[in-house]
Amino acid sequence: MNRSMIQSAVTMGQLQKKLDLVGNNLSNSETTGYKSHNADFSSLLYQQINNQSHSDAEIGRVTPEGIRIGSGAKLGHTNFDLTQGSLKNTGRELDVALVEDRHMFGLRVTTEQGEEVHYTRAGNFYLNPVEDGQLLLTDANGYPVIGADGENIILEDNFQAITIDSNGRILITRDQNQLVEGTLNVSEAVRPRMLESVGANRFRIPANVEEDGIMGDVLSGDVKMQSQTLETSNVDVAKQMTEMLMAQRAYQFNAKSISTGDQMMGLVSQLRS
Repeated sequence: MNRSMIQSAVTMGQLQKKLDLVGNNLSNSETTGYKSHNADFSSLLYQQINNQSHSDAEIGRVTPEGIRIGSGAKLGHTNFDLTQGSLKNTGRELDVALVEDRHMFGLRVTTEQGEEVHYTRAGNFYLNPVEDGQLLLTDANGYPVIGADGENIILEDNFQAITIDSNGRILITRDQNQLVEGTLNVSEAVRPRMLESVGANRFRIPANVEEDGIMGDVLSGDVKMQSQTLETSNVDVAKQMTEMLMAQRAYQFNAKSISTGDQMMGLVSQLRS
């Protein structure tokens, strides 16, 4: 296999990741609060010769001795677009949409590594019974929503009405009296590129990363949201289709390059014989 074929094979593998990313965006074009992901590519072009200065690190090496070559393109990094999706009125009291781009709700999620705080833009909440006539405010997957005091939001069941106002306060009506019995916690993504997507429309601060400066608290007076409303996905379907077509054409071009290289090598082999 010559260098051009290696370059094309490497690039095709990276383009497949791009196609997977676009497919994921398209499949979530109707997901509440979903943020589209973008991929940036960078070129590979390096060559090192006689670099065997650490023989212990070469155990198990399968590439030719003394030479390291990289060529083609690689997926440099992915990031997500935090711009707001359009707002859709639902008339449902437990639906709420954040109107600031970098604001997020906090969720308490139990994982194999323990309890973690995850962040989401999806404001479709539900009440789930826990015990003794109490109700727990959760997201669509059943994870507890974190309140402004850092605790789960638990309400007594005997109320006539529930609403969430524009500052994230949960207003409960009992016996014709309306009281604030909880407040949604809202955080701001100060360095959104540091967040890690964990699937299911949630993000978290990666493990082994200093948490300071990645997420910031939002003062209660600065919280802005719209009740009885959901934020739709910010995926631009037309743009994603265009990117998919461009990635497919690049994939086909590289596949053709491998085919042409193989034909040329076959021709050279025939001439030698």
